[in-house]
Amino acid sequence: MRRPDNAYPWRPAPLAWFSMSLLAVAVATAAIRPAWWPWALGAVAANFLLLTAAVFWPRGQLLGANLVRLPPAAAARRLISLTFDDGPDPEVTPQVLDLLDRHRAKATFFCVGEKAAAHPEIAREIVRRGHSVENHSLRHSGAFSLYGIFRLRRDVESAQAILGGITGQAPMFFRAPAGLRSPLLDPVLGRCGLRYVSWTRRGLDAIDRDPARVLRRLASELAAGDILLLHDSKPVVIEVLPRLLERIEKKGLTPVTLPVAMDAPAA
Repeated sequence: MRRPDNAYPWRPAPLAWFSMSLLAVAVATAAIRPAWWPWALGAVAANFLLLTAAVFWPRGQLLGANLVRLPPAAAARRLISLTFDDGPDPEVTPQVLDLLDRHRAKATFFCVGEKAAAHPEIAREIVRRGHSVENHSLRHSGAFSLYGIFRLRRDVESAQAILGGITGQAPMFFRAPAGLRSPLLDPVLGRCGLRYVSWTRRGLDAIDRDPARVLRRLASELAAGDILLLHDSKPVVIEVLPRLLERIEKKGLTPVTLPVAMDAPAA
């Protein structure tokens, strides 16, 4: 894949700098003072546990910049962002689009590359109706956070090429499958010109079939600037979304796509 014009240089997060430095020191220590190798190995093992904890902290910043809320300018204009993961789904996604149209709401769809390739007409319809399609990996593998750097690059770049080719618009944002972010992902995103996004709160509708509980998680503290996570791959969203959109309207909030929200001028 050709390096896009919006690619940016990778600047390692503090934890990445620390991990690389610690590994170099541990190797040097073991070489210079062989008797100290257990201590060096212990330090490396402790750092590995810290990296693992960071992977399982989806809203954390230890592995790099992570958009968990919209910028202050967007919040000041009473904007929020509805995001849908794991689609497009031939049954659920068209119903989600119709519900959004009824409420004149715009949303962001983090699409899986292979699913978009299987249903290109739905991916194009998402964009035609004024929503944005963003990158949610090629296959949505449960092992995504365990990939090596080269496999991560192939996965993200392949999804980027598929989604951009179908919709005519290259994705600007990336969300990892299940929100589990690899420590090696950041340089890949920089190469692709992608910004990492998690969420302010999620409904857990991928595992919970109770609409009332899903709605409560999303709407109990609803506020301007929120990024909400739902799934257009699960039927429960069809029951949750109308009530959620009503709550949003009552609070005077406006759902917009992530690209629009990030470019919102100050109020």
